[in-house]
Amino acid sequence: EPPFRLGALVATVSSEEFDTVETGAGVLLAWHPTPLVGAEVEVAFHPADVGQPAFSSGRVETLFGVTIGASSGGFRPFAKIRPGILRFWKAPEPVACIAIFPSPVQCALAAGKTVVGLDLGGGFELLTTRRTFVRVDAGDRLLSFPGPVRDREGRPREDGYFAHDLRIAVGGGLRF
Repeated sequence: EPPFRLGALVATVSSEEFDTVETGAGVLLAWHPTPLVGAEVEVAFHPADVGQPAFSSGRVETLFGVTIGASSGGFRPFAKIRPGILRFWKAPEPVACIAIFPSPVQCALAAGKTVVGLDLGGGFELLTTRRTFVRVDAGDRLLSFPGPVRDREGRPREDGYFAHDLRIAVGGGLRF
């Protein structure tokens, strides 16, 4: 079996914290040193503004981690754990923030900020030929927002907090 995979993907993220659904595109590089374990890195670009008014002009998500799952007959279900980072780009225009302390999380992110994340979930790969694959995965992307800020509900979070996003990615590529 070819141990490497290089593919393109489309990722959709549903953020409860910001009440948005966004789509991005990215690349995946994976290495399967054994039939059971894969190590991978994924970079996805989400170029659209987020928020009303926009507090970020785009995001870059980088995830790296492992998948575990056995292949059978060209079908490989897997579980995944991938820590990473999400870079919020600077707001496209100045953002007016209310004069309270702590400020809403959007105000803390508007100047551009990188937050730590963790993608937990699973999916499957369909090994379509000896040299190609198709992949679908879904997960809970946890993001660690810095404190002190106010969350979506307006609650002060002195030490920061975690927010959950549903993340689904579909892609495919080459095995070599």
